Amino acid sequence: MTSQASTAAGEPAFELKGRMLTLTILRLLDADLEHFLADLEARIAEAPAFFDGMPVILDLTPVAASGIDDIWLSELAHHLWQSGLAPVAVAAGDPRVENTAQAAGLGVMRQPGGGSTREVDTGPAPARPEPASATARLVTQPVRSGQQIYARGGDLVVLAPVSPGAEVLADGNIHVYSNLRGRALAGVQGDADARIFCQQLNAELIAIAGCYRVSEDIDEASRGHSVQIRLAGETLHIEPLAGAQ
Repeated sequence: MTSQASTAAGEPAFELKGRMLTLTILRLLDADLEHFLADLEARIAEAPAFFDGMPVILDLTPVAASGIDDIWLSELAHHLWQSGLAPVAVAAGDPRVENTAQAAGLGVMRQPGGGSTREVDTGPAPARPEPASATARLVTQPVRSGQQIYARGGDLVVLAPVSPGAEVLADGNIHVYSNLRGRALAGVQGDADARIFCQQLNAELIAIAGCYRVSEDIDEASRGHSVQIRLAGETLHIEPLAGAQ
């Protein structure tokens, strides 16, 4: 009997490609899992859709000396999966912790030289090439609750309201020429220069390059106004649009 695989002799069964992706680093500051899980549950409750299915790298450097073992790490990973997160690998810079991660079925983020992170002195930044005419995605209809719209490789321009429970995402900037009441995530592939512009800010969540702010953390003075949102360091800044009343 001839297997189906044999009919494709000479054709590769897979290929490997390199790609730059943005991953969230979850840095544990306390080895007490009960304490950690209570904080995690509270944070997820603020924006459950934002965290759902989010791949994370576990930075265990602060707790590496706490005597953690594969049982502890397996329990941690189990609780993360139950919470909707997707633990991908561990970074610690400690061979013992790395061995523990592998025993628990997790990958290891290891830089050349054995460390988990490395400092690179790049000197003066090279001139940034002008992007090749990125295409903006234009949306003219209201974005309804439960709907998700993503502008891959460019900006997203919405000429209608974004309802509560709706989500708009873009690799570049997001422009909402109406009321933004849902979730807006710009620079989702890691572009920290991306911005969010809207005529009326009433969002449930705003995020740029993975740094986010939920509704409760948006200043009352900015609500309902025309604003731009930009990222400086790891902090979102909400500023009035020039000329806006």
